[in-house]
Amino acid sequence: MTRNFVIITSFISFVAFSSLLGCEKQPDTGTICKNNPELCNDIHADSWCRYEKGDLIRKRFKLKFTESPTGEQLYQHLLNLEKYNKCIELAAGVQHILHPERTNDRVRAFGLSAQNLAQMQDSTKNSEDFYLAFYHWTRFNDLNAQKVVLKAQKDGKIKDIQLLSQIASYYQKFDPKQSNDIYLEVLDLSHEDNFNPDWLLGLSNNYRKLNDLELTYLLSRANVIMTKQSVSEQKMLALLGGDKSLMQFLDDQAEELVDVIEDGGFANSSIKAKLQRAPSP
Repeated sequence: MTRNFVIITSFISFVAFSSLLGCEKQPDTGTICKNNPELCNDIHADSWCRYEKGDLIRKRFKLKFTESPTGEQLYQHLLNLEKYNKCIELAAGVQHILHPERTNDRVRAFGLSAQNLAQMQDSTKNSEDFYLAFYHWTRFNDLNAQKVVLKAQKDGKIKDIQLLSQIASYYQKFDPKQSNDIYLEVLDLSHEDNFNPDWLLGLSNNYRKLNDLELTYLLSRANVIMTKQSVSEQKMLALLGGDKSLMQFLDDQAEELVDVIEDGGFANSSIKAKLQRAPSP
Protein backbone atom coordinates (compact mmCIF):
# COMPACT_ATOMS: atom_id res chain seq x y z
CA MET A 1 0.00 0.00 0.00
CA THR A 2 1.59 3.27 -1.11
CA ARG A 3 1.06 6.86 -0.17
CA ASN A 4 -0.13 7.53 -3.72
CA PHE A 5 -3.45 6.02 -2.81
CA VAL A 6 -3.94 7.89 0.44
CA ILE A 7 -5.69 11.11 -0.43
CA ILE A 8 -8.26 11.76 2.25
CA THR A 9 -6.25 14.14 4.39
CA SER A 10 -5.69 16.42 1.44
CA PHE A 11 -9.36 17.35 1.56
CA ILE A 12 -8.96 19.03 4.93
CA SER A 13 -6.06 21.29 3.99
CA PHE A 14 -6.32 21.47 0.20
CA VAL A 15 -6.64 24.98 -1.20
CA ALA A 16 -7.45 25.32 -4.88
CA PHE A 17 -9.48 27.40 -7.27
CA SER A 18 -10.94 26.40 -10.60
CA SER A 19 -13.19 27.74 -13.30
CA LEU A 20 -15.44 24.83 -12.45
CA LEU A 21 -16.57 26.77 -9.40
CA GLY A 22 -19.94 28.23 -10.06
CA CYS A 23 -20.90 25.65 -12.67
CA GLU A 24 -24.45 24.56 -12.09
CA LYS A 25 -23.99 21.01 -13.33
CA GLN A 26 -21.16 18.75 -12.23
CA PRO A 27 -19.59 16.38 -14.77
CA ASP A 28 -20.36 12.69 -14.48
CA THR A 29 -18.11 10.52 -12.34
CA GLY A 30 -16.29 9.09 -15.35
CA THR A 31 -15.27 12.57 -16.46
CA ILE A 32 -14.35 13.52 -12.90
CA CYS A 33 -12.04 10.51 -12.60
CA LYS A 34 -10.49 11.09 -16.03
CA ASN A 35 -9.65 14.71 -15.24
CA ASN A 36 -8.90 14.22 -11.53
CA PRO A 37 -7.38 10.72 -11.22
CA GLU A 38 -6.14 11.42 -7.69
CA LEU A 39 -9.78 11.42 -6.56
CA CYS A 40 -10.41 7.91 -7.85
CA ASN A 41 -7.12 5.99 -7.67
CA ASP A 42 -8.14 4.25 -4.46
CA ILE A 43 -11.66 3.33 -5.67
CA HIS A 44 -12.56 0.04 -7.35
CA ALA A 45 -13.28 0.01 -11.08
CA ASP A 46 -16.29 -2.25 -11.63
CA SER A 47 -19.99 -1.56 -11.11
CA TRP A 48 -20.33 -2.83 -7.55
CA CYS A 49 -21.46 -0.20 -5.02
CA ARG A 50 -22.36 2.12 -7.87
CA TYR A 51 -24.31 4.65 -5.81
CA GLU A 52 -21.90 4.70 -2.88
CA LYS A 53 -18.96 5.11 -5.24
CA GLY A 54 -20.67 7.87 -7.21
CA ASP A 55 -21.62 9.82 -4.09
CA LEU A 56 -18.08 9.56 -2.74
CA ILE A 57 -16.47 10.73 -5.99
CA ARG A 58 -18.84 13.70 -6.34
CA LYS A 59 -18.26 14.69 -2.71
CA ARG A 60 -14.49 14.54 -3.20
CA PHE A 61 -14.77 16.60 -6.36
CA LYS A 62 -16.74 19.30 -4.58
CA LEU A 63 -14.33 19.36 -1.65
CA LYS A 64 -11.33 19.63 -3.94
CA PHE A 65 -12.53 23.04 -5.06
CA THR A 66 -13.63 24.20 -1.61
CA GLU A 67 -11.05 26.45 0.00
CA SER A 68 -12.13 25.88 3.61
CA PRO A 69 -14.52 22.93 4.04
CA THR A 70 -17.07 23.40 6.80
CA GLY A 71 -17.62 20.91 9.58
CA GLU A 72 -20.90 19.94 7.96
CA GLN A 73 -19.18 19.21 4.64
CA LEU A 74 -16.54 17.06 6.33
CA TYR A 75 -19.23 15.29 8.36
CA GLN A 76 -21.16 14.46 5.19
CA HIS A 77 -17.95 13.27 3.57
CA LEU A 78 -17.30 10.98 6.53
CA LEU A 79 -20.77 9.52 6.05
CA ASN A 80 -20.14 8.98 2.33
CA LEU A 81 -16.82 7.29 3.04
CA GLU A 82 -18.44 5.08 5.68
CA LYS A 83 -21.16 3.97 3.26
CA TYR A 84 -18.63 3.20 0.55
CA ASN A 85 -16.38 1.33 2.97
CA LYS A 86 -19.25 -0.81 4.25
CA CYS A 87 -20.46 -1.64 0.74
CA ILE A 88 -17.05 -2.45 -0.70
CA GLU A 89 -16.28 -4.64 2.32
CA LEU A 90 -19.20 -6.86 1.34
CA ALA A 91 -18.26 -6.73 -2.35
CA ALA A 92 -14.67 -7.71 -1.55
CA GLY A 93 -15.95 -11.02 -0.22
CA VAL A 94 -17.60 -11.93 -3.52
CA GLN A 95 -15.33 -14.06 -5.68
CA HIS A 96 -15.43 -13.35 -9.42
CA ILE A 97 -14.68 -16.66 -11.15
CA LEU A 98 -14.09 -15.39 -14.69
CA HIS A 99 -12.27 -12.21 -13.68
CA PRO A 100 -10.47 -12.72 -10.35
CA GLU A 101 -8.66 -9.42 -10.87
CA ARG A 102 -11.95 -7.67 -10.15
CA THR A 103 -12.13 -9.32 -6.75
CA ASN A 104 -8.54 -8.28 -6.08
CA ASP A 105 -9.39 -4.71 -7.06
CA ARG A 106 -12.30 -4.64 -4.60
CA VAL A 107 -10.11 -6.06 -1.83
CA ARG A 108 -7.55 -3.34 -2.52
CA ALA A 109 -10.27 -0.67 -2.51
CA PHE A 110 -11.65 -1.92 0.79
CA GLY A 111 -8.23 -1.76 2.45
CA LEU A 112 -7.61 1.75 1.17
CA SER A 113 -11.06 3.05 2.06
CA ALA A 114 -10.68 1.65 5.58
CA GLN A 115 -7.32 3.40 5.87
CA ASN A 116 -8.75 6.67 4.51
CA LEU A 117 -11.70 6.51 6.88
CA ALA A 118 -9.45 5.88 9.88
CA GLN A 119 -7.21 8.80 8.88
CA MET A 120 -10.14 11.17 8.53
CA GLN A 121 -11.64 10.02 11.82
CA ASP A 122 -8.31 10.65 13.53
CA SER A 123 -7.85 14.08 11.93
CA THR A 124 -11.30 15.27 13.04
CA LYS A 125 -11.07 13.98 16.60
CA ASN A 126 -11.35 16.66 19.31
CA SER A 127 -12.94 19.10 16.85
CA GLU A 128 -15.02 21.89 18.38
CA ASP A 129 -17.31 21.90 15.34
CA PHE A 130 -20.61 20.40 16.47
CA TYR A 131 -21.09 18.34 13.30
CA LEU A 132 -17.73 16.62 13.72
CA ALA A 133 -18.24 16.36 17.48
CA PHE A 134 -21.61 14.72 16.81
CA TYR A 135 -19.90 12.18 14.57
CA HIS A 136 -17.37 11.24 17.25
CA TRP A 137 -20.01 11.15 19.98
CA THR A 138 -22.35 8.85 18.07
CA ARG A 139 -19.63 6.64 16.57
CA PHE A 140 -17.18 6.33 19.46
CA ASN A 141 -19.16 7.46 22.52
CA ASP A 142 -16.68 10.31 22.92
CA LEU A 143 -17.94 12.14 26.02
CA ASN A 144 -15.94 15.31 25.32
CA ALA A 145 -17.53 15.44 21.89
CA GLN A 146 -20.92 14.90 23.52
CA LYS A 147 -20.37 18.00 25.67
CA VAL A 148 -19.62 20.07 22.55
CA VAL A 149 -22.85 18.92 20.87
CA LEU A 150 -25.11 19.38 23.89
CA LYS A 151 -23.72 22.86 24.54
CA ALA A 152 -24.26 23.83 20.90
CA GLN A 153 -27.85 22.58 21.12
CA LYS A 154 -28.43 24.45 24.37
CA ASP A 155 -27.05 27.63 22.78
CA GLY A 156 -29.48 27.26 19.86
CA LYS A 157 -26.77 26.69 17.27
CA ILE A 158 -28.03 23.39 15.89
CA LYS A 159 -30.78 23.56 13.27
CA ASP A 160 -30.06 20.27 11.52
CA ILE A 161 -33.16 18.11 11.92
CA GLN A 162 -31.25 14.82 11.97
CA LEU A 163 -28.87 15.98 14.69
CA LEU A 164 -31.68 17.44 16.76
CA SER A 165 -33.75 14.26 16.55
CA GLN A 166 -30.88 12.18 17.87
CA ILE A 167 -30.24 14.65 20.68
CA ALA A 168 -33.94 14.40 21.56
CA SER A 169 -33.59 10.62 21.63
CA TYR A 170 -30.62 10.94 23.98
CA TYR A 171 -32.60 13.05 26.48
CA GLN A 172 -35.56 10.68 26.20
CA LYS A 173 -33.78 8.21 28.50
CA PHE A 174 -33.73 10.51 31.53
CA ASP A 175 -35.43 13.86 30.81
CA PRO A 176 -38.67 13.44 28.82
CA LYS A 177 -39.57 17.13 29.16
CA GLN A 178 -36.26 18.24 27.64
CA SER A 179 -36.63 15.58 24.97
CA ASN A 180 -40.11 16.85 24.12
CA ASP A 181 -38.88 20.42 23.73
CA ILE A 182 -36.29 19.27 21.20
CA TYR A 183 -38.71 16.97 19.36
CA LEU A 184 -41.12 19.90 19.01
CA GLU A 185 -38.30 21.91 17.47
CA VAL A 186 -37.77 19.00 15.08
CA LEU A 187 -41.46 19.19 14.13
CA ASP A 188 -41.05 22.93 13.50
CA LEU A 189 -38.39 22.10 10.90
CA SER A 190 -40.25 19.17 9.38
CA HIS A 191 -42.08 18.63 6.12
CA GLU A 192 -43.17 15.59 4.15
CA ASP A 193 -39.77 14.87 2.60
CA ASN A 194 -37.58 15.04 5.71
CA PHE A 195 -39.85 13.67 8.43
CA ASN A 196 -39.37 10.36 10.20
CA PRO A 197 -42.61 9.02 11.76
CA ASP A 198 -40.54 7.36 14.50
CA TRP A 199 -40.15 10.84 15.99
CA LEU A 200 -43.86 10.77 16.80
CA LEU A 201 -43.30 7.58 18.76
CA GLY A 202 -40.46 9.27 20.64
CA LEU A 203 -42.82 12.07 21.64
CA SER A 204 -45.56 9.59 22.48
CA ASN A 205 -43.27 7.63 24.79
CA ASN A 206 -42.23 10.85 26.51
CA TYR A 207 -45.82 11.88 27.18
CA ARG A 208 -46.54 8.44 28.54
CA LYS A 209 -43.69 8.90 31.03
CA LEU A 210 -45.24 12.27 31.87
CA ASN A 211 -48.60 10.51 32.40
CA ASP A 212 -50.39 12.43 29.65
CA LEU A 213 -52.30 9.59 28.01
CA GLU A 214 -54.30 11.81 25.65
CA LEU A 215 -51.14 13.07 23.96
CA THR A 216 -49.68 9.57 24.12
CA TYR A 217 -52.69 8.41 22.12
CA LEU A 218 -52.71 11.39 19.74
CA LEU A 219 -49.07 10.94 18.72
CA SER A 220 -49.34 7.17 18.45
CA ARG A 221 -52.36 7.59 16.18
CA ALA A 222 -50.52 10.11 14.01
CA ASN A 223 -47.68 7.61 13.64
CA VAL A 224 -50.16 4.91 12.59
CA ILE A 225 -51.68 7.23 9.99
CA MET A 226 -48.27 8.10 8.51
CA THR A 227 -46.88 4.56 8.51
CA LYS A 228 -50.14 2.70 7.79
CA GLN A 229 -49.10 0.15 10.40
CA SER A 230 -51.68 -2.15 11.94
CA VAL A 231 -52.51 -1.50 15.58
CA SER A 232 -54.67 -2.99 18.33
CA GLU A 233 -57.64 -0.64 18.52
CA GLN A 234 -58.59 -2.21 21.83
CA LYS A 235 -55.25 -1.24 23.34
CA MET A 236 -55.46 2.22 21.83
CA LEU A 237 -58.91 2.74 23.33
CA ALA A 238 -57.65 1.48 26.68
CA LEU A 239 -55.25 4.44 26.82
CA LEU A 240 -58.32 6.66 26.99
CA GLY A 241 -60.19 4.59 29.55
CA GLY A 242 -62.62 3.34 26.91
CA ASP A 243 -63.87 6.84 26.03
CA LYS A 244 -64.90 6.46 22.37
CA SER A 245 -65.99 10.06 21.92
CA LEU A 246 -62.58 11.25 23.11
CA MET A 247 -61.00 8.70 20.78
CA GLN A 248 -62.84 10.17 17.78
CA PHE A 249 -61.87 13.71 18.78
CA LEU A 250 -58.18 12.75 19.08
CA ASP A 251 -58.30 10.80 15.82
CA ASP A 252 -59.37 14.00 14.07
CA GLN A 253 -56.55 15.91 15.75
CA ALA A 254 -54.07 13.21 14.69
CA GLU A 255 -55.18 13.71 11.09
CA GLU A 256 -54.68 17.45 11.51
CA LEU A 257 -51.20 16.88 12.95
CA VAL A 258 -50.18 14.69 10.02
CA ASP A 259 -51.47 17.30 7.57
CA VAL A 260 -49.54 20.19 9.12
CA ILE A 261 -46.34 18.14 9.34
CA GLU A 262 -46.55 17.09 5.69
CA ASP A 263 -47.31 20.65 4.63
CA GLY A 264 -44.41 22.03 6.68
CA GLY A 265 -46.80 24.18 8.70
CA PHE A 266 -46.44 22.76 12.20
CA ALA A 267 -44.56 25.78 13.58
CA ASN A 268 -47.59 28.05 13.03
CA SER A 269 -50.33 25.51 13.67
CA SER A 270 -52.93 25.54 16.43
CA ILE A 271 -52.14 21.96 17.35
CA LYS A 272 -48.60 22.93 18.34
CA ALA A 273 -49.92 24.67 21.47
CA LYS A 274 -51.62 21.45 22.54
CA LEU A 275 -48.33 19.56 22.28
CA GLN A 276 -46.43 22.29 24.11
CA ARG A 277 -48.24 21.82 27.37
CA ALA A 278 -45.79 20.69 29.99
CA PRO A 279 -47.07 18.14 32.50
CA SER A 280 -44.77 17.25 35.36
CA PRO A 281 -43.26 13.76 35.42
